[in-house]
Amino acid sequence: QVQLVESGGGLVQPGGSLRLSCAASRSIVTFYAMGWYRQAPGKQRELVATITRDGRTNYADSVKGRFTISKDNGENTVYLQMSSLLPEDTAVYYCYAGGAGGGWGQGTQVTVSS
Repeated sequence: QVQLVESGGGLVQPGGSLRLSCAASRSIVTFYAMGWYRQAPGKQRELVATITRDGRTNYADSVKGRFTISKDNGENTVYLQMSSLLPEDTAVYYCYAGGAGGGWGQGTQVTVSS
């Protein structure tokens, strides 16, 4: 089972930016896709963005044009650049590895508030 460690969360004002990182314990090219999900209090976990092994990306409509997912295969790390943050982006953000031996990270809190 891969170990995924998220970092980069924190408190930011509306309109601000954050970059989340997800470091994997083994090569991420073994997974068909990597992704970021989020869960706000009282809500179900929802997809934010995914990136496939060959680099194709997909985004939730609510974050299109504001968030960018990317990866560094050499560093076994996936990133989520978040800009123009809104209070409704407040959530715990989880990294996900899809495929055999994949799984979830522990999450990192993102709070958007003035």
